[in-house]
Amino acid sequence: MGREATSRDLALAAARAASEKQAERIVILDVRDLIVITDYFVIASGSSDRQGKTISQEIEEALRKLGSKPARREGEADAKWLLLDFIDVVVHVFASEERDFYDLERLWMDAPRVDWEAEDEASSG
Repeated sequence: MGREATSRDLALAAARAASEKQAERIVILDVRDLIVITDYFVIASGSSDRQGKTISQEIEEALRKLGSKPARREGEADAKWLLLDFIDVVVHVFASEERDFYDLERLWMDAPRVDWEAEDEASSG
């Protein structure tokens, strides 16, 4: 590819990787104009603890291929809310109940959503 992956590229790759592992309710929030510590939140849900771990592993592997590794990981012990911090992109993988409880989409409702599925179709066509 020759160019360094942008934070948007990383967010899109994370969403696609989550989709590969049948994650549910995948959302990318563009928080660049709202906070200074990161550019994008990627939020996804798994139907079980095992699936949540599998989703987060797939995301980490996909982003490593783009030259990015997480600066930190949290939540691996109980896998109800896994967080992968790639600095410019923060990935949240929730169990469904925890996702509904914390409701990050409502908390960050001013953040524009990135239509990663449309971009995926555009890049493959």
